[in-house]
Amino acid sequence: MAAVLLLLTATASVPLGLSLPPLIVRIAYEIEQRGIVYAWGGGHGASPGPSKGTCRGYQGRIKPCPAARTRGLDCSGFARWVYALAHGEDVLGPGNTDDHVRRMRRVSSPRPGDLVFFGKITKKTVKTHHVGIYLGGGKMMNAPETGAVVRVDDIGRKKDFAGFYRY
Repeated sequence: MAAVLLLLTATASVPLGLSLPPLIVRIAYEIEQRGIVYAWGGGHGASPGPSKGTCRGYQGRIKPCPAARTRGLDCSGFARWVYALAHGEDVLGPGNTDDHVRRMRRVSSPRPGDLVFFGKITKKTVKTHHVGIYLGGGKMMNAPETGAVVRVDDIGRKKDFAGFYRY
């Protein structure tokens, strides 16, 4: 009975039409339901999860920078937390999107739970600016920008698609 209740809780917020999505996707939907706000630099504390952000390097549209007083997640902090929960350890580490993409391998056929990166990635350079968790059907879960909460977006909404990556 406890296993059934756990399964119902873990999948209750997943849209109908998905039979039993991968653990990474189920965790992403659970986090989305919490309404966690975006915080520049949020999620990069000693351990994964929401944290106060930083105003260092902030170039967002909301002035003055709210990150240092906001507990939340930025895009890579969100991916880090979801992957840590799914893998049972901090597999992506505290770095930014450039650091995270280096820990993964590019895939041409994405599966739900893969990460989708935006920016420019070549054999010699990595310069990314955003990451989301691929949900399938051209959608991703992400922490998009200051003033927003973790949400589902179309991948095509963001410029500079750099590819899908798998841990």
